[in-house]
Amino acid sequence: MLERLTRLRQPVIAVVQGTCFTGGLEMALAADMIIAAESARFADTHGKWGLVPGWGMSQRLPRRIGQAKALEMMLTCQPYTGAQAASMGLANACVSDDGLDDHVAMLCATILGNSWHSNGANKRLVYDTDGLPLAQGLTHELMRNEGFAADMKDRAGKFARERG
Repeated sequence: MLERLTRLRQPVIAVVQGTCFTGGLEMALAADMIIAAESARFADTHGKWGLVPGWGMSQRLPRRIGQAKALEMMLTCQPYTGAQAASMGLANACVSDDGLDDHVAMLCATILGNSWHSNGANKRLVYDTDGLPLAQGLTHELMRNEGFAADMKDRAGKFARERG
């Protein structure tokens, strides 16, 4: 289920307010972006319960924050604040609890203002080439490029009119 969420063409944003531990963290990691409130707390507590990740934690967490920090989270089971999560790259941003909804609404409006075609193609390229050597990733990008959006000329014309 979580891999299907990751593979959706549209951007997926996890909004975290309060506790996001273990399975909840695995679900958040399946999103393209994580926006944390100041009240957010993140932890991998599999080790406290004698569990081993089964929903992608061991793969997604190191890819997102690096192997050393992921192992720290997984081996200590210690919680991290929303601000700490943002500083380590786990969250894309940490905002006040009061400003969370407005921040997410502005982020969504910005994303929706861009090309649906480009957003989906860019997302696919990033995930499909994850882990490939640079030369293979560049070849993949070139050979599996989805090309221009149907409204590309309209978007370029609008940009030119606004700037001209």
